Amino acid sequence: MVRRNDQRRAALVDAAIEVLAAQGARGLTFRAVDTEAAVPAGTASNYFANRDDLLTQAGARVYERLRPDEATIARQRTAGRDRDTYVQLMRELVDRVSSFRTGYLALLELRLEATRRPGLRAVLTERIREDIDANVAYHEASGLPGDAMAVKLLILALNWLIVEQLTLPDVFTEEERDQLVTAAVERIVVADGPDRG
Repeated sequence: MVRRNDQRRAALVDAAIEVLAAQGARGLTFRAVDTEAAVPAGTASNYFANRDDLLTQAGARVYERLRPDEATIARQRTAGRDRDTYVQLMRELVDRVSSFRTGYLALLELRLEATRRPGLRAVLTERIREDIDANVAYHEASGLPGDAMAVKLLILALNWLIVEQLTLPDVFTEEERDQLVTAAVERIVVADGPDRG
């Protein structure tokens, strides 16, 4: 029987994220999650049907925690509509994602594990497609310059920059990272009119 204490479940999923980031997918066991969450042995097995369920919920939780808060969204909605604003938004995005280091590393582990688990691959594919579609829709509604293709190209470019920052942080300095974000926006996002860009 799977239990329903939502706070306990969230704590266990957060612990699973930490285990994934520190030990990889092979280290993700119910026992390791119980230890990381500092709960009695056997607790995780009462909340998740199996390891696949735990992996899937960990992936969903990473995305939940990566979402910007309401204050950030409200500020973004009132920001300018030019490429300079776009650059600033992308820098904030890279900073926000990079600051949740264990979450992003756990997500990378989940992607690798998805190559061996068709069920997890299906769930992650659906979740990432939804995320891309939501980013495109948000962009189109925002009035910022560029099109859906620019959004997708920026997602691809900035995701690898984030991987670089989290796995080999000495490859680029913080100043170089900011320059790369600026260059990505300036080279990918085409201004829509004479007053943009």
